[in-house]
Amino acid sequence: MPKPDSHLWDAIIIGAGAAGLFCGSRLAAKEHGVLVVDHSAKPAEKVRISGGGRCNFTNLETTASRFLSQNPHFAKSALARYTPWDFCSLMADHGLSWNEKTEGQLFCDQKSTAIIKLLLDELERHGGELRLSTPVGEVTHADDTFCVVLDGVPTRCRKLIIASGGLSIPKIGATSFAYEIARKFGHEIVPTRPALVPFTFSGQLKDDFASISGVAAPAEISFQRTSFTDALLFTHRGLSGPAILQISSYWQEGEAIEIDLLDAVGDRDLLVMAKAQNPQKTLGAILAASYPNRLTTAFASIFGFPVDKQIGQIADNALRDFAMKLAKWEVKPTGTEGWRTAEVTLGGVATDQLSSRNMESQLVPGLFFIGECVDVTGWLGGYNFQWAWASAAAAAVDWAS
Repeated sequence: MPKPDSHLWDAIIIGAGAAGLFCGSRLAAKEHGVLVVDHSAKPAEKVRISGGGRCNFTNLETTASRFLSQNPHFAKSALARYTPWDFCSLMADHGLSWNEKTEGQLFCDQKSTAIIKLLLDELERHGGELRLSTPVGEVTHADDTFCVVLDGVPTRCRKLIIASGGLSIPKIGATSFAYEIARKFGHEIVPTRPALVPFTFSGQLKDDFASISGVAAPAEISFQRTSFTDALLFTHRGLSGPAILQISSYWQEGEAIEIDLLDAVGDRDLLVMAKAQNPQKTLGAILAASYPNRLTTAFASIFGFPVDKQIGQIADNALRDFAMKLAKWEVKPTGTEGWRTAEVTLGGVATDQLSSRNMESQLVPGLFFIGECVDVTGWLGGYNFQWAWASAAAAAVDWAS
C-alpha cells in the first residue's frame, strides 16, 4: 500500500452528489479543511438527470409529513432549520431563477447543469477540495480519527460524512457503500427497496396496458389509507406516471392497488346523465369525451364495456356498474421496475441511532450520514432534494470554527 497521506483533514465527505457537495461547501465556508470524494467520474449525476434535465430542486410545501421513515418525526428538525426558501436564496445569489410547476414544485430555469455548477462553485469558492474517479477502500476509526483508503492511499480525517446515496439508478454509480459503512460501525439498516418506481404486470393486464402504451389519464391511486391524484401512464410493462410513482413508496408486494378513473373526471353519475342527454351516442363516444380515445377502446378488453353500443340501449344499472368499475378498479402488480428506474431508495440507515439535530452517529462520534442513505424518503416533486440540502446543512451547522 502507498505511503499514508500526512495531511489530516477536518472532514472527508464520501459522495459528490447533492448532499455531499452542499455539505462540503457549508463546512468549507467555516474554514474547515474539507475533501469530497466520489468513485464516479462526474459529480451530482442525479441532479443532472432530475426533472428531465430541469431539476425539480425543492418543494415549497415541504413538511415532515411528506416523508416516509420508521421515525416520522426525525426529519422535522433539519427541515425546519433549512427551508426551501434558503436554497432559493442561494440560487438567487448565483443569478439563477426558477418557476413553480404544480403543487409547490420548483424547477430551475437554467436547467440542472446550472445547479451542479452552483454546488461546485460554492465548494471551490470556500476552499473545499473535490476528487472524482477516486475508489474508496477500507475505513477504520481509532483515537478519534478516521482513516479512509482513497485510491490506495490511507487518508486521515477528524470527521467522516457518508453522503454516497442509496441503491437507485445503478447506471449512474449507485452502490451499497453507505450501508456497508453503517453496518461496520454497528448501525442498523431499515430494509431497502425501490421507491418512486413504475409497476410491472403479467398476463392479460400486461398485454392490455402494452396495447395503450404512452396513454395518460388523470386518476386517483390508492393503497390502504393513502391516495394520490395525478397522471396515470400506461407502459409496455405496466403502469407509471406521477400518481403511480407516489403510491409505489407505500405499496406492499403481493397486494392490490385501487385506481379511480371516474372521480378524476369529476362526476360519478357521468354515464347515466349522458344516457339521458345523448341516448343515440355509443358508450365509447361518451367515454371519449372524458378519456383518451385509445383508452376508451381498451375499456372493451379491460372491463368488458360494450363501447360500440348506443348508450340508450344500456340499462341504468349496467351503466352504474360500469361506473363502479371505473371508480374501483383493483389491480395487483407483479412487481416494480426495480432499482434501474427507481428515483429513490426507501429505507436505509436507521434514524434511531442518529442525531436529528446534526445527523451524527450516536455510536461513533464524528461519523455522519446524510441524504438518501438515511431512512428518510420524500414524495415525488423535489422533496428528496430538499432533504439533501437540509440534512447536509444540519451536519455542518454545529461544528466549531
